[in-house]
Amino acid sequence: MSQIILAEFEPAKFLASSGLGRRIVRLKANESFFSQGAIADTIFYLQKGRAKLTVVSKSGKEATVALFSAGDFIGEESASAVAGLRMATGTAITACTALKIERDEMLRVIHEEHAFSDLFVAFLLGRSMRTQADLIDQLFNSSEKRLARILLLMADFGKPGEPETLIPPITQETLAEMIGTTRSRVSFFMNRFRKLGFVEYNGRIRVHKSLLNVVLRDQPHDNHAKSASLLTSQKRNGKSSRLKLLVSAKANQREATNGILKPASL
Repeated sequence: MSQIILAEFEPAKFLASSGLGRRIVRLKANESFFSQGAIADTIFYLQKGRAKLTVVSKSGKEATVALFSAGDFIGEESASAVAGLRMATGTAITACTALKIERDEMLRVIHEEHAFSDLFVAFLLGRSMRTQADLIDQLFNSSEKRLARILLLMADFGKPGEPETLIPPITQETLAEMIGTTRSRVSFFMNRFRKLGFVEYNGRIRVHKSLLNVVLRDQPHDNHAKSASLLTSQKRNGKSSRLKLLVSAKANQREATNGILKPASL
């Protein structure tokens, strides 16, 4: 009696081809995958291109909250236990090719194919870590460092393989929205990055690895311009101030012993 051998499930093949409950779609730059407020009933797997996620407040203010490149899922909230509404708008930054997966098919493959669910969970964990890093960046880093980080992320620094130093077209207004500052500040920092040789731009922005210095350093550019003599002087002044405080404290202790404690003058 012949035995039927089922082919092993391969996530890469599943995400690369059309099939039941999924189809390949192509979007031009600035076209939307989905809109804020629409029903969350599909998930997109980005095969080629770049995309972004934006949110519009009730007052009409728009903010870019996430960037996507090939290999990312977009609209993963559709796989939640209860289908709801989109909380953001997914838009193509460049021409994109994506696999559009219906919610029911996505849930089926997550439950039945462990290889796929492992891949999807890994993406979700990476996305969660990225969101946490974005929040920390927004809370603790200067707008200059935030801009440098966004440019490096768009150039795929830190991902396997060679970074794409020429990033997709993006306006200074969009960069300002993403890092929470003004367009004039972005223009100021971009000009400074260009003068220092960190970036080149003439319509398109080319990012150099040296821009990592801005993210990794603890001091702004201006502090690096200080002379050694000035830094030495500051160090000596610091020691002198600590010595004065120490002498004052000892004097207070002696006066307290004699019962004539007086407030120290600072």
